[in-house]
Amino acid sequence: MLDYGLDLSEIAREVALPDLLAEGDDLDAVAAAEPDWSRPTPAKGWTIGHQIAHLAAADANVLLAIRDPEKFAAVLDENADDVAAEGAARPRKELLDQWRAGRAEVAAALGEIPLDQAFPWYGSEATATLLVPLRLLETWAHGQDIYDTVRIEHRPTDRLKHIAALGVAACGLSFYAAQRPLPTEPIRVELTGPDGTVWTWGPEDAAQRIRGSARDFCLRATQRRALSETALAAVGEDAKTWLQNARVFL
Repeated sequence: MLDYGLDLSEIAREVALPDLLAEGDDLDAVAAAEPDWSRPTPAKGWTIGHQIAHLAAADANVLLAIRDPEKFAAVLDENADDVAAEGAARPRKELLDQWRAGRAEVAAALGEIPLDQAFPWYGSEATATLLVPLRLLETWAHGQDIYDTVRIEHRPTDRLKHIAALGVAACGLSFYAAQRPLPTEPIRVELTGPDGTVWTWGPEDAAQRIRGSARDFCLRATQRRALSETALAAVGEDAKTWLQNARVFL
């Protein structure tokens, strides 16, 4: 993975934690206003209920990893589709209440533990420095599926910067997925935020570049839009490969 000088420790507590709460609250308002959680979302086989159940289950796993690391190992064998289906089968109010309580509990837990306190996370280790923006990313991405389903605009905010930063940091995953070697030359990333501010990563004189809106980049990196559905532009073969295979998870 190329070094883009990302310092997530500057983000996690001061900015990303309030943003995580705000993103959850925005999605809550949309989901709670929709009476039919059996409506199918763009994720094949997943309804709105599945999406909320998945977020609730992920929050529960964060708490387990922090509070009882040994028991967390048991969740590694869980099937995400099965867990989401089980949650979606529960009464809507019960699931909504669980998700709300879990969001608040996770935010509190991630806000209290030392930044350098590591805990297990799916075959590796993580800290609050990483998990806060990751929970924001997942809330935003699964929330996008719900916004698309109910046909409500998912209003872009500066919270996208955290997601974009993770998308840049995950550059190597895109090349791994494409079965291509990591680029040896730097790639400049220039993304325009909602207020017109340009967020940049990589050296200014890099020959290869990715440009576009932060929203489009986040949609692409979270696999919520095909490249052809965005206005993202790439200069250079490696930059094009990155966008064609962009992802923040395998």
